[in-house]
Amino acid sequence: MFLKRKIVVNQTELMNRIVLPPMASEKSEGGQVTDALCDYYREIVKDKATGLVILEHSYVEIDGKASQGQLSIADDSVIEGLKKLVKVIHQGEAKAIAQISHAGSKASFEVTGRAPVAPSAVAIPNRKVSKMPEALSYDGIQSIIQAFKDAAVRAIEAGVDGVEIHSAHGFLLNQFYSPLTNQRTDAYGGSLENRIRIHLELLSEIREVIGSDKILAVRLGASDDYPGGSTLEDGIQASRMFEAAGMDLLDISGGLFGFSGYGDKVGYFRETTKALKAQLFIPVLLTGGIRTACEANRLLEEGAADLIGVGRAVLKNPRWAKEALAT
Repeated sequence: MFLKRKIVVNQTELMNRIVLPPMASEKSEGGQVTDALCDYYREIVKDKATGLVILEHSYVEIDGKASQGQLSIADDSVIEGLKKLVKVIHQGEAKAIAQISHAGSKASFEVTGRAPVAPSAVAIPNRKVSKMPEALSYDGIQSIIQAFKDAAVRAIEAGVDGVEIHSAHGFLLNQFYSPLTNQRTDAYGGSLENRIRIHLELLSEIREVIGSDKILAVRLGASDDYPGGSTLEDGIQASRMFEAAGMDLLDISGGLFGFSGYGDKVGYFRETTKALKAQLFIPVLLTGGIRTACEANRLLEEGAADLIGVGRAVLKNPRWAKEALAT
């Protein structure tokens, strides 16, 4: 059974191919880890059957906060709580990756008390906004890069096994990647290489502070599936450049429009991950619509991915991983 096989990501061995993908629990209070949040993860990993847990997205600065209950990694006050959370996951013999993010134009004044920022002063198509985002200046971009770097330092201090950069679901880095939301004319806009310049700079800066042995992952919304948006070919080219810049794990998800339009499809992005896996030397993670162990194993067997993320099925049944391995 492919699902049971161990895999090494960078220098970290995972006991199997089952991944709990990042899912916003909204159990944080004031950005801090709570007992309820620790209990939520403890219930999932207590069977010691999950190979990797990617923690729910954590905002790197207040401007990038997406919701009231989102976890923070924006200042040192969160480190002790994160240590407790990572300890819970390690007690379940799973590895832990911190996902760090900035919501960009998906942040709102109602949550942050500030005007949202974005690569350009444009909204995501078909998305209602209460306030149009302000285009980031060059100095603003550098400040955000520093915020991501500082967040990575905090994550490592908390004991994680790696860090994931969130560039999917219409969040800030996804907004830089997509030509629909990046209309800049400077070094951070225009060509694909310019649109992912911030990603490449982040990979370099974060690798410097987390060390060579920790996992450095990117969650990429590879294709917008929308006229004028990012394409699979963009995803292939970007992923190659990310790998060359030091990415250890590619986690594929939805672009600007998230999971919309996929319905009941098993393995929402299976064609995308299969195409990307054929072009890369690093592991690729597939998430979306996977409900059974048979479905997960079949996707691995057919070469659609190296790791399988199971989210909603685990929320419905926290024993999912244990039962899947017993199948």
